[in-house]
Amino acid sequence: MSAFTHSDQVAELRSKIKSIRFAMFTTVNEQGRLISRPMTNQETDNDGNLWFYTSTDTELWEDIVSRPEVNVSFAEPEDHVYVSVSGRAERIVDRAKIKAMWNPAVQAWYPHGPDDPHVVLVRVVSSSAEYWDSSAGKVVSLFEMAKAVLTGTTPDVDPGEHGKINL
Repeated sequence: MSAFTHSDQVAELRSKIKSIRFAMFTTVNEQGRLISRPMTNQETDNDGNLWFYTSTDTELWEDIVSRPEVNVSFAEPEDHVYVSVSGRAERIVDRAKIKAMWNPAVQAWYPHGPDDPHVVLVRVVSSSAEYWDSSAGKVVSLFEMAKAVLTGTTPDVDPGEHGKINL
């Protein structure tokens, strides 16, 4: 996608992840171990940055202080769409932004509301993304995998679209 503009690349990223509700947000902890946890992307802004709510009481909040490089992965197996976003996490304490992005689903996780001093945001400044989008349907894929097992060959499935997005 290198011939496309930045806004084209952000639009491509948005189109791939817009219907995927949960992502796995991966950080590196104090011991150097990769730690992943499910998170909900609240927004993908015009620069391709991903926004998440968290609490100041979480390991995620602490992990990104010393090791801000993160990965956020999205998967929609039914549609055969997989996206991996690499970037740098930033801790954001901005009450106006917290209130502007607030919604009923967030209220369920943070019952004291947007004024709770522990409720904060994490912005992932996306540097690149990679995606896999298979056009083969689930039934075709299952049939080809079963056939491959029986015949000792590899599945003859269209691998679909694979691309890289530089943000």
